[in-house]
Amino acid sequence: MANYLAPGVYVEEVSSGSKPIEGVGTAVAGFVGFAEKGPVAEPTLVTNWTQFIRTFGGFVEGAYLSHSVYAFFLNGGGSAYILRLSSGEDDAVAKPRLGAALIPAAGDDGRHAFEVRALAPGADDGLTVSVGAASEPADGAFRLDVLRNGKVEESFDNVTVKRGPNNVATVLAKQSKLITLEHAKNGTLTTPRKDTTTALAVREPAPRPVPVTEYVGDPIERTGIGGFEAIDEITMVLAPDLMSAYQRGMIDADGVKAVQLAMIAHCELMSDRVAILDPPPGLNSRQMRDWRADIAGYDTKYAALYWPWVQALDPTTGNIFALPPSGHMAGIWGRSDETRGVHKAPANEVVRGVVGLQTVISRGEQELLNPLGVNCIRAFPGQGIRVWGARTLSSDPEWRYINVRRLFNYVEESILNGTNWVVFEPNDEYLWTAVRRVVGAFLQRIWRSGALAGRAAEDAYYVKCDEENNPPESRDAGHLFIEIGIAPVKPAEFVVFQISQMPHGAALEE
Repeated sequence: MANYLAPGVYVEEVSSGSKPIEGVGTAVAGFVGFAEKGPVAEPTLVTNWTQFIRTFGGFVEGAYLSHSVYAFFLNGGGSAYILRLSSGEDDAVAKPRLGAALIPAAGDDGRHAFEVRALAPGADDGLTVSVGAASEPADGAFRLDVLRNGKVEESFDNVTVKRGPNNVATVLAKQSKLITLEHAKNGTLTTPRKDTTTALAVREPAPRPVPVTEYVGDPIERTGIGGFEAIDEITMVLAPDLMSAYQRGMIDADGVKAVQLAMIAHCELMSDRVAILDPPPGLNSRQMRDWRADIAGYDTKYAALYWPWVQALDPTTGNIFALPPSGHMAGIWGRSDETRGVHKAPANEVVRGVVGLQTVISRGEQELLNPLGVNCIRAFPGQGIRVWGARTLSSDPEWRYINVRRLFNYVEESILNGTNWVVFEPNDEYLWTAVRRVVGAFLQRIWRSGALAGRAAEDAYYVKCDEENNPPESRDAGHLFIEIGIAPVKPAEFVVFQISQMPHGAALEE
């Protein structure tokens, strides 16, 4: 207490000690996969697609990470941590395609300026591309020569990557009969390094296998999925490039299961996030049922599975291709949280950026899969392609629905973060009253938002913190016990209309 020595009026700011509980974020994704560039084995926060391109590059052939992140933001996702696998740089994505060459960029950072490829099959036999100094020195100008067996077949002088008539892409499109130029994978052209000669690849080397340990990682070293343990904000974990590695023969079916089990174990350990799993590609409904029931066999309340794969447009080639749905689903979770709340089941939502499904299914086929926790994505005439399931992979009816699991995650994490002020406070009746007040006020807000069942607050939740659950022996041990119960709302998964035939001329009576 301050010492008052002179008469007068004094104003003091007094803290009540207790702090109101604020809700935590619910839609922060953790992606694991291959990228064109960027930090390796270092979870990096991105909040929009432009920031992802700047840090990790653009769309990459043979990898799903960039496409999945794009779909995440397109469908309403807010922010994401990206963990790039080290195998993606040289062995998975940064290789020229058949009859193509990656022209190195100026500097020594290992980036590529652009890609060139042969126009006709077989035209790449012995074919090389050389970059030299322009005859008329200018900012960014260079000379591009196409050689066959060491002899110059075509030469393009004073070209540049800048817009205009001398743009190298424009010049090659109009004049070259041997090669064509494609933009770099980040969507922009870069000035190439001079005095370099690059041969067009006649075949792609076999990709190096990616060990399971690279996905699983180490929490201490902050690598792989283990690198997410230090980031409390993450609420969903997905690895879309697990399936691209499987397709390319970089990991086998047992490895896929091992990585997905590691994702589940990570989420169960953290208890504040849910894994979004992808099935193998190209499965029909029977094969999907067999994979889910007999091969995968996961039973957990901390994971969800979506099927089938979706079809989207590849912005780099203009072709339609199939990709795993986890990135789209993570974005829909974020959209649903933003518009309705985490208590709303993220289902019956339109999947943005999807032009079709790899497998079109019927209601009868879904009836086989829904009880197994497979959330189907279906196409409805006049209603688009929608998510038509909201179940976890748990056999426990209490944790059947995704929104119930995520609501509990939200409540638990919010209360955990919002009650740090309680530590080392005097463990007495005043503290118990304060705890009941702040926790009760937080749950009251959740109930009023429609997240809890019950016509009255006492039917929706309770908070118990008194001398009954905090006896003297517990207080002597330094323990404070707070018992909380909530009644979550469950989604109307099955809507049944009971219609009967009335006698002719019958009238309704009050």
